[in-house]
Amino acid sequence: MTDTPAPRPVLLVTGGGRGIGAAVVLLAAARGYDLGFTYRGDAARAAATAAAAEAAGAGVLAMRADAGDAAAREACFAALDARFGRLDALVNNAGITGPTGRLDETADAVWEEVLRVNVLGTVGCTRAAVRRMSTRHGGRGGAIVNVSSRASEIGGGGEWVHYAASKGAVDTLTIGLSRELATEGIRVNAVNPGLIDTELHAAAGLPGRVARLSAGVPMQRGGSAEEVAEAVLWLLSDAASYVTGALLPVGGGR
Repeated sequence: MTDTPAPRPVLLVTGGGRGIGAAVVLLAAARGYDLGFTYRGDAARAAATAAAAEAAGAGVLAMRADAGDAAAREACFAALDARFGRLDALVNNAGITGPTGRLDETADAVWEEVLRVNVLGTVGCTRAAVRRMSTRHGGRGGAIVNVSSRASEIGGGGEWVHYAASKGAVDTLTIGLSRELATEGIRVNAVNPGLIDTELHAAAGLPGRVARLSAGVPMQRGGSAEEVAEAVLWLLSDAASYVTGALLPVGGGR
């Protein structure tokens, strides 16, 4: 009689179509996860990410959704339930920078949009995941990793104070929830990437930003999305079983 193999754990990655999110999706697929991921805009890139994850052996559900839209979040979690019937881990990666600019040049609408996606989106997805994973709700436990930013400490002055402030909120949420959920089987941590060479900079109108700022990084280079993904997957893994409430810098010393 052959033993039935254990089911693959299920991970949800928000903003998983490209950049750091896609790197997390692909590494997780290679390490034995089935995956749901959301994307906001580029359907072709999301399809390519899904196909690569499937080629690595994962079951994959790609869902177009704005993380800051409550109805869209609910629909995604319902689709995830229907496809996999379980949730073991969440990576809150979806986020936006908003346009660059000083505080005195930035309208309330910019702050509202950045906080809606980066903070309320993270809160809403986490709430839905906790209701599925927490032992208090009959779940098996799990792990949550929030993708924050070194900007939460550096401050983003002159460029993205609004973005940095949103990531400061994510850091505080991470610490608070790690304590709130510690007895319910859920670990909550964050990675705080520094200067990472992704499309984020060009999308914000600063295509040369990584090269321009690399000299200020002690390691003298920007990082890669894959390097951030390695940190995320470690925090999700049993190798980090006694780690919760951590804000892990992935910034080359910056």
